[in-house]
Amino acid sequence: MTSPLIAPSLLAADFANLAAEVRAVEQAGADWLHLDIMDGHFVPNLTFGPLVVKALRKHTTLPMDAHLMIAPADPYIAAFAEAGADHISVHPESGPHLHRTLQLIRSLGKKAGVVLNPATPIESILHVLDLVDIIMVMTVNPGFGGQAFLGSQLPKIAALRRLIDAQNPNIILQIDGGITPKTAPQVLAAGATCLIAGTAVYGAPDYAAAITALKTAPATGPDLTPTGG
Repeated sequence: MTSPLIAPSLLAADFANLAAEVRAVEQAGADWLHLDIMDGHFVPNLTFGPLVVKALRKHTTLPMDAHLMIAPADPYIAAFAEAGADHISVHPESGPHLHRTLQLIRSLGKKAGVVLNPATPIESILHVLDLVDIIMVMTVNPGFGGQAFLGSQLPKIAALRRLIDAQNPNIILQIDGGITPKTAPQVLAAGATCLIAGTAVYGAPDYAAAITALKTAPATGPDLTPTGG
């Protein structure tokens, strides 16, 4: 098994030193930089918008992975694309026409992602897989960092792994929420290929060691293979 992609979440960084924090995780071996965009409406928190993304773009060569927790999302997608986001992920609940939203993201030359909250069923994305580059499974309820991992999402991750393998193996299966060296083995065993980590990286005294611990986590967990006739 190849090592997972590691995407430190800027939400857990020191907001007074964002440029330095971005450069630090790049030097520490991060693969992507994850940007949690929250509007105080779709989720109960506010973070930052396109101007901050644009300001940070010149401080890193890492792919910028923007998770739009905003509704409606469509009016802001072009702004985040122009600001320098390389990937733009949206929730099915953040607009009336997910297919059109994903088309818009791709038309701007960006990778398109779709995000499943803990209560969002896989069925909501079955008919847009041809437009999806990234599927993100939330293993916490979105809105705040530092929450406890929801093990109830492991069967969903495993089911998505089977679906991706059958229909579009190029899709990256990304997990966000409560990811640590203790929980990473479970999501890797279920089939994840990208781990988003906020506190586990930015809360650690040594960013490089923290990223290495996630990259080298063993894929071990319960057998989630379906049973029955």
